[in-house]
Amino acid sequence: MSRQDTARGASAAIGAALYGLATRAARRLPQDISLTSAATLATLDRSSPRRITDLASVEGVTQPAMTALVRVMEESGLVERRGDASDKRVTLVYLTETGASYVRTRRQAGVHAFERLIGELTGDEVEALMAALPALKHLAELESQDREGPKR
Repeated sequence: MSRQDTARGASAAIGAALYGLATRAARRLPQDISLTSAATLATLDRSSPRRITDLASVEGVTQPAMTALVRVMEESGLVERRGDASDKRVTLVYLTETGASYVRTRRQAGVHAFERLIGELTGDEVEALMAALPALKHLAELESQDREGPKR
């Protein structure tokens, strides 16, 4: 087996494990808002403010669907819309403090769920995860760059 085949096999196995873990983690989170709403709030937490068209592109929904989603989140006090000072034709979506607090609380719930599970691993398994942290953080940065494109 070539080095390239080995690397491809490792990438596939790691990708499958991470995908399975991510989907299981998503199922453990509170179901009080849709996954698209939660993802949009997380995007705004990382890179607020954003145009509705940018948010729609990042989250993989249509612009009218994102407009409706933003309207619901605005009514809930999670986001607010403001005009762009440099271009009066543009409306930007900002995360409110209530929205930021929601994101932090939801993120912490996910962290706690994994803390409980990690507590059941062996010492060697925890050490292996610790050794993988730099690569996992870099992978998350690459995914974010790929998914969100340049920050506005």
